[in-house]
Amino acid sequence: MQKKILLVAAMAACSVGSVMAQASGEGPWLVRARVVNLDSTNSDSTGLGLSINNKTFGELDFTYFYSKNVAAELVLTTPQTQRVYSNNSQIGSFRHLPPTLLLQYHFTDMQGFKPYVGAGINYTKFTGVSLPPGLSLNRDQWGGALQAGVDIPLDKNWSINFDIKKVYISTNVYNHGVRIGELKVDPMLYAVGVGYRY
Repeated sequence: MQKKILLVAAMAACSVGSVMAQASGEGPWLVRARVVNLDSTNSDSTGLGLSINNKTFGELDFTYFYSKNVAAELVLTTPQTQRVYSNNSQIGSFRHLPPTLLLQYHFTDMQGFKPYVGAGINYTKFTGVSLPPGLSLNRDQWGGALQAGVDIPLDKNWSINFDIKKVYISTNVYNHGVRIGELKVDPMLYAVGVGYRY
């Protein structure tokens, strides 16, 4: 019964958001494709001098506008392979998949551009961990995310997007099952892309 009530409430919220967005002359959905540069903080407390590489990859995100100003964004990508270093020498690798959900506020009264800010959570799944014998990581982690960006409309539907996120990703590191510290990746994500609203 509770699941049915939650489902009905979610559908009602989406319906209200759709009506309000349509009343403003814009569709409630915004889909973006971005190119993202991941710049890791690489803070390590294990004493092993652990770090991962920076990289550039593609990203797809879906934004739903509940009103003219309030929206939710789901950020998706494919699992990313990262090289793991100890004191700048590669010792292994892992893959991580960090989908992120953000609640946003969009400033819509400015001419020629539409800035926004957001905050939310990410869930990171570590797979394909390949490290020296005895070393291991947590496979699941939750963390916060902060965001700021701007959409520059090209016409009624299309826009150019610039976006910056701070995503808090960390994992405990174990040596033969004993925790020896924490690796904080905590990357800055710098992105540019195109969006389509409908």
